[in-house]
Amino acid sequence: MPNQYFQHLNGSHDGIRLPEDQRVYAIGDIHGRLDLLRKLHGIIEDDMAENPKDANTVVYLGDYVDRGPDSAGVIETLATSAPAGTATAHIMGNHDYFMVDFLDGTGDLGHWLMNGGDDTLRSYGIDDSAEPAQLQEALLDVIPDHHLSFLKGLSLSHSVGSLFFAHAGINPDVSLEAQTPEDLMWIREPFLSWPKAMDTVVVHGHTPRPEPEVARHRIGTDTLAWKSGHLTAAVLENGHVRFLST
Repeated sequence: MPNQYFQHLNGSHDGIRLPEDQRVYAIGDIHGRLDLLRKLHGIIEDDMAENPKDANTVVYLGDYVDRGPDSAGVIETLATSAPAGTATAHIMGNHDYFMVDFLDGTGDLGHWLMNGGDDTLRSYGIDDSAEPAQLQEALLDVIPDHHLSFLKGLSLSHSVGSLFFAHAGINPDVSLEAQTPEDLMWIREPFLSWPKAMDTVVVHGHTPRPEPEVARHRIGTDTLAWKSGHLTAAVLENGHVRFLST
C-alpha cells in the first residue's frame, strides 16, 4: 500500500545524480521516538520489496536523542540494527553533540536539560535533579559501551553521488572541504534561503517544518517527529525524490 503522507511532494529533481541501480533513504530527526523509528524501518523494507534496487543506503541525519521518550532505545536500535539489506551512515546532530559533550565533562548541563536532555537521562533511568557531576557519573555508569562508541563514532557529513548529507546544512559561501562542525550541525541562514543552485544537493534535518522541503539546493526532512508523529525519510534516486513517513 502506498505511503499516504507527503505524496504531493514526490517528483523529479535534476540535481540528484546517482547510479541507476542505487537508492538512498535519508531519515530526519528522530528525537527519542523509537516507536516511529521502528515503524519507518518497516515502511522502508516494504518500499524496497515493492521497488527493488541493487544498492540501498539509509542515511540517518542526526538528533537521535532528547525530547521524545526513548532516546536510549533509539541509540540501541541504530547501534545494532538497520532495515534488512541496507548499508547505513549515521550523522551527528547538535543534540547528539550535547550528549557527547556532557559525557566528556565539557558540556553545559543546563543548556542540554533545557533542550530535552532530561528526557534522555530519564530514558536511561536517571533522575535529572542531582548535581551535574553526579548526573555525569550516573550516566557513565549505566550507558552501554556500544552506545558510547556509537555516539562518539558519528560522522559530521556523508556524500553519495551529487548528494551531500549533513544535520543542519552547509555554509554556501565556502567549499564543502571548508565547512566547520558548527555550520554542519547548527546552520540555518544563509543556507535555508540560498537563492542559487549549487553543485551538490544538501539533504538535511535540524529545521522542523510541517512538511519536507524541496528546493534546487536542498532537501529538508525534519517534520518534528517527536511532536507530530511523522518521522520522514526522503527517498532519493537518480533525478527523483519522494517521501515516506509514519
